[in-house]
Amino acid sequence: MIPTGAMASRDRLALPYWKKHLVAFGFDIVAFTGTVPFLFVLVWMLLGSFKTQLQNTAIPPLLVFQPTLGNYRAVLTEMPILQFFVNSLIVGVGSTGLGLLAGLPAAFSIARHQQTRLGMAILAARMMPGISYLIPWFILFTQLKLIGTYPGVTLSHLTVTMPLIIWIMIGFFEDLPSELHEAALIDGCSVYGAFWRIALPLVKPGIVAAGILAFIFSWNNFMLTLILGGNAVRTLPVVIYSFISYTQIDWGRLNATAMLVTLPVLVLTLVVQRHITAGLTLGGVKS
Repeated sequence: MIPTGAMASRDRLALPYWKKHLVAFGFDIVAFTGTVPFLFVLVWMLLGSFKTQLQNTAIPPLLVFQPTLGNYRAVLTEMPILQFFVNSLIVGVGSTGLGLLAGLPAAFSIARHQQTRLGMAILAARMMPGISYLIPWFILFTQLKLIGTYPGVTLSHLTVTMPLIIWIMIGFFEDLPSELHEAALIDGCSVYGAFWRIALPLVKPGIVAAGILAFIFSWNNFMLTLILGGNAVRTLPVVIYSFISYTQIDWGRLNATAMLVTLPVLVLTLVVQRHITAGLTLGGVKS
């Protein structure tokens, strides 16, 4: 039975029905306010993709206009957009796969052995500007003849995907009871056997969330691919840059290509948002 004092305390902490709805409404307002800038950019980009160059540069901006599909038609027919899509897919899947392959054991080791300094070093490396890696990568890849190749661009994206995966997964591995790992070792499993057979199956939601977020970050990466990919490996974000010249910006085609780049990521996020939310929430709950 619950003590009377505890029940009274719980009743005092419980909010009235109208206050609960008021708090929920307040959170909804804050969330909507935070998403307004992102929705504005998305809507503006969508409208611009259906405008001509003259309509896009009109002052004041035109909100009512005759839409055109010419920008999408030009992008899809005059450019090898499918090849750029394949390039983005290969690099994104490759860097995410390699990031998981190297990041999961690293996160497990940091969590189990309390390697705080190593974790902070990885975090510091992730916080450094991406341009800091360009010169070392460029010199190394030039010597190895990896400039303008899939392996070169994929390896460079590890500086984006692997730290992200490691820091997401550290929380999941820390939540696992140490008794499970120790019992596996007593039963004859090696350290790697306990990792593959015991730890990984228990953190599948985190792996899914980390993998999806790493893929999105790789898909949207621009600077590393622009310098190290060259003309041979051009991904979709790099293609957008080609519509910017010294004399003018082709706003219609730029917005149309930006929508084609954003659409796969947007659809992927909407489809797997439950997995991302569930995975990150699970990793943030301490037992």
